[in-house]
Amino acid sequence: MAFAAGAVVSAIVAALAHLAGRRRRTARVARLRAANADLQAKAASAQALLATEPQILIAWNSPHGEPEIEGDLSLIASEAERRPVLGFGSWLPLATALQMERRVEALRSRGEGFHMAIQSLAGRHLDAEGRAVGGRAILRVRDVSGDRLDLTRLREQHAQIAAGLDTLKALLDAMPDPAWTRDQAGRLTWANAAYARAVEAPQGTDAVAAQLELLDRPARVAADDARRERRIWQGQVNAIVAGARHMLNVLDVPVPQGSVGIAADRSDLEAARADFARQMDSHARTLDQLTTAVAIFDGAKRLVFHNAAYRQLWPLDAAFLDQHPSDGEILDHLRAERRLPEQADFRAWKAGLMAAYTSLESAEHIWHIPDGRTLRAVTSPNSQGGVTYLFDDVTERQNLEAKYNALYRVQSETLDTLKEGVAVFGMDGRLNLFNPAFAEMWKLDLAELEGRPHVDKVARLCEPLSPSAETWRGIRSVVSGLHDARTALTDRLTRGDGMVIDYSAAPLPDGATLLTFTDVTAGVNVERALKERNQALIDAEKLRNDFVHHVSYELRSPLTSITGFIELLGGEMVGPLNAKQREYCEAISKSSAALLAIIGDILDLATIDRGAMALELSSVDVEKTIAAAALGVQDRIDEMKLRLDISVAPDIDPFVADVKRLRQILFNLLSNAVGFSQPHQVVSLSAARQGEEIVFTVRDSGRGIPRELLDRVFNRFETHTNGSRHRGVGLGLAMVRSFVELHGGRVHIESVRGEGTTVTCIFPASPVTQRLQEKDRPDDVSIVDAAIHLAH
Repeated sequence: MAFAAGAVVSAIVAALAHLAGRRRRTARVARLRAANADLQAKAASAQALLATEPQILIAWNSPHGEPEIEGDLSLIASEAERRPVLGFGSWLPLATALQMERRVEALRSRGEGFHMAIQSLAGRHLDAEGRAVGGRAILRVRDVSGDRLDLTRLREQHAQIAAGLDTLKALLDAMPDPAWTRDQAGRLTWANAAYARAVEAPQGTDAVAAQLELLDRPARVAADDARRERRIWQGQVNAIVAGARHMLNVLDVPVPQGSVGIAADRSDLEAARADFARQMDSHARTLDQLTTAVAIFDGAKRLVFHNAAYRQLWPLDAAFLDQHPSDGEILDHLRAERRLPEQADFRAWKAGLMAAYTSLESAEHIWHIPDGRTLRAVTSPNSQGGVTYLFDDVTERQNLEAKYNALYRVQSETLDTLKEGVAVFGMDGRLNLFNPAFAEMWKLDLAELEGRPHVDKVARLCEPLSPSAETWRGIRSVVSGLHDARTALTDRLTRGDGMVIDYSAAPLPDGATLLTFTDVTAGVNVERALKERNQALIDAEKLRNDFVHHVSYELRSPLTSITGFIELLGGEMVGPLNAKQREYCEAISKSSAALLAIIGDILDLATIDRGAMALELSSVDVEKTIAAAALGVQDRIDEMKLRLDISVAPDIDPFVADVKRLRQILFNLLSNAVGFSQPHQVVSLSAARQGEEIVFTVRDSGRGIPRELLDRVFNRFETHTNGSRHRGVGLGLAMVRSFVELHGGRVHIESVRGEGTTVTCIFPASPVTQRLQEKDRPDDVSIVDAAIHLAH
């Protein structure tokens, strides 16, 4: 039972399911029939639509499937020609056919639609449209003659205008300057990206939607007034751009729909213009400080700038220059004042100068002005047109160059004539300059030296004649060595051929090194001979001085004995003498005394010559010393009936000197004065203090000394009677000068013919140290000559 019941239930369920499925199938069939009927109606409508106008439809179910072609094929060819529709080259011009093929291929492969107006080879105007519909590629070609052609052309123009508008908007969006359009009411209708950034809006559409204004109200009102009057408005406006104040140059142009505007930011331009003005002012001040005269002419050849040096070079009237005269006017003005170079054909010369305005290169001219100046004129074309003149007064430089060239020639000729070898090595160690004496001294080839050899090569060429390699090694070190401080080198070398050369290397200020070589062979030989001779003379002099000194002492002893015996005879101690014998004794006594005095003088001079004279310094009483000296010549004064005037200044004080030598000095001076005086004349002796000096003066009124003999009276054995009865060996004044100079003093002599002679001895008042200056010793007469003179 249970099984039967289950089977009944299953059958019922199956029957119900079958009934439900049948109903669904019946409904589906009804829907399909309705859809089919609808499709048939649409197909009929499509067929009717296709039949309403001549056209061709081509459909592809897949990129590589065969096409389905429907429509009026007479559009492309007559029935007799039967040209293939897809053979575009058979019914279209070549360029149009190639373009059509590319468009159809893109449509089939990638589903890219297109629309293009074409004209067949038969002259029919066609409209080709391709699109993808329901996974199929559809190409429709239809005839557009008549109104359809006009519509197609209008569509093409509209498409071109729309494309141009899109291009213009893209260009305006890319511009850095704000741009906008307004309607007749002055409301924003479009703004570019720069406008949006200026008003701090995300995009231009946002700025339009919010009506964000860039310009202030006065500027907008002025632009609206100009738009209503159908005129362009332009002005400079201060505006806030992205939060900062900027200077904008605004241009608003009226159009039928309203206006189009653009704002160019001039802030950077104004800043650059201000900076340019400052730079120009700075350059003008700088050019005014230059010594070079500068004049700038523009493309119209008019003066636009000149500096102070230009005004000084050409003393033109300031008012004339302020009128911006032309280049030609200035040249004519200068020519009239004879300030330009004299020219045989001034017009041709001026035309050549004006050619600078059309030249691409600078030109340099030398102008010799009638006033003697020489100018260097440079014409330099400007990149913006015009010419810049530069004038330099090169008169001094040319004079210096001429002097330098002359000096260089003189120096070159001087070097060539020098007997000393001269060579100059540059900083690079190469020979820059040499004279023939250098090449001849070292036996070098002139051609090889003219090749500027290095000092190392010159050293190798000279080493065969050098005594050792060390000589030129030191020279090379001075010329090309690296030293903290450049030092000179001086030395002497003796070559193997016997030549003796003094050489020196001296650094020059420009980094070069000067070498000089002097042949001192003859001088060295003479020096050697002179040294040998001098030593021989010194030895002989010493021998002779010793001999004379010894002989003088030997002569003094017998003379002392003779004097003693004469005094015995004259005193009649050995018996009475008659008058004749007494006269002889007096003559012998006087001669012996004179001879002893001469021998004493010779011994004193010998002592001075040897530098062995020692002054016995003590305090000197001037009056007593003068009296003692005067006493020695008193008998001769009485004999010649002379008058001796002695004058001692009251303020004179004792001073330090050798009393004995001072007495000798005064005695010799008085002896000479008495000897050269005539009877009844006056001899004077005075002493005075002058500052820190004691001055003794002896004056006579005799015949005087000729001027040509004054310089020789202090020489030894110089004796001139000058018509007087005075006789002597010529040692008195020589002794005077020697003793005075030993005291550190000096002697002056003055004499006038017929009026007498004055001798002045000046002693230092302060104590002195005994000294004998070798340069002041008499070397023209030796002590041996004195002995020989005495013997005669």
